[in-house]
Amino acid sequence: MAGLVVDGEDYRLIRESTAKIAAKYGREYFVERAEKGEHIDELWNELGEAGLLGVHLPEGSGGGGAGLAELAVVIEELAAHGLPLLIGVISPAICGSIIAAHGSVDLKSRWLPGLADGSRKMAFALTEPDAGSNSHNIKTGARRDGDGWVVSGGKYYISAADECEALLLVAADADAPADRRRPLSLFVVPKDAPGVTLQRIDTALVSPDRQFTVFLDQVRLGPETLIGEAGQGLRQVFAGLNPERILAAAICTGVGRYAVARAAEYACSRQVWASPIGAHQGIAHPLAEAHISVELARLAVMRAAELFDTGEQAAEAANIAKFAASEASLKALDQSIQTHGGNGLSREYGLADLWFVTRLMRTAPVSREMVLNFVAQHSLRLPDSY
Repeated sequence: MAGLVVDGEDYRLIRESTAKIAAKYGREYFVERAEKGEHIDELWNELGEAGLLGVHLPEGSGGGGAGLAELAVVIEELAAHGLPLLIGVISPAICGSIIAAHGSVDLKSRWLPGLADGSRKMAFALTEPDAGSNSHNIKTGARRDGDGWVVSGGKYYISAADECEALLLVAADADAPADRRRPLSLFVVPKDAPGVTLQRIDTALVSPDRQFTVFLDQVRLGPETLIGEAGQGLRQVFAGLNPERILAAAICTGVGRYAVARAAEYACSRQVWASPIGAHQGIAHPLAEAHISVELARLAVMRAAELFDTGEQAAEAANIAKFAASEASLKALDQSIQTHGGNGLSREYGLADLWFVTRLMRTAPVSREMVLNFVAQHSLRLPDSY
């Protein structure tokens, strides 16, 4: 289905290359791997070999030297083929962007080439059950121990932790006074380090990227694991949070495209009486409205990515894109299921099993309520609500 945006010459080759690979695998491959508890290694490796996973990372570190906008095209096109890859947002995008911006020369040389070509993966460990959206309230603490640290605590809903070599961990200064905001620091923690334990969270998501609780019990880390400067983690982590929101939005617009395309195809072929059901405005108008919403969200995504790539303030645009895209994709998927009638719930049509990952995007990586708080307070200058 043709789109209005991000189809110019700058992105055409990236989109076509991604689509060609994605079409070899498709939605059935993704669902089959998810249901068997297996990973999508063949797809991942092919994307890495084509240079698509690290298209945004520096050329000197094995990346493509392009920007987040190009990676958003990759992530969206995969989702538009029924392949919403959470790990594609997490490993090369969040973790890769943070290490590229703030990592030591050693960390960059050790990690960025592998993150770029897909041969190495890293999970992002920020969220905790009692901290919610308040990152200042995280309890996982890093205590100085000689020239290194000892880390203890727990992280919650850490995506794809089992398939990654390491965690990019956000920890608070355990030596700071308890009555003050504790400075945050970022560390690269090997998954097999003594004291690291994973516990799978059983969810309704149909995805090869599973969710985990991560326990850290007196995990000893050397000085080489620190990203940037100790205590500067809150500033450093934003090198990954805005890309996370923008690329989560790209997953949503891709799902929206997929849903609308499936519905339009079905509405053209399905006949109940004398004409295809798509000839009836009761079917056509909601689908047209869903398409409009998805296309507007695509504009918002690319605007946010371009602001980020040019070094301008992208927080407002990233939040707006994530909000618009998550709402549009959920509406498009729901309308597509409705267009299919009872078939919308059949596994054969590849729609219903997308529901939970699409619904997740209204809550993660930042909830719609926190986006509205941000816009109210920072864009509209309304009084703080918390």
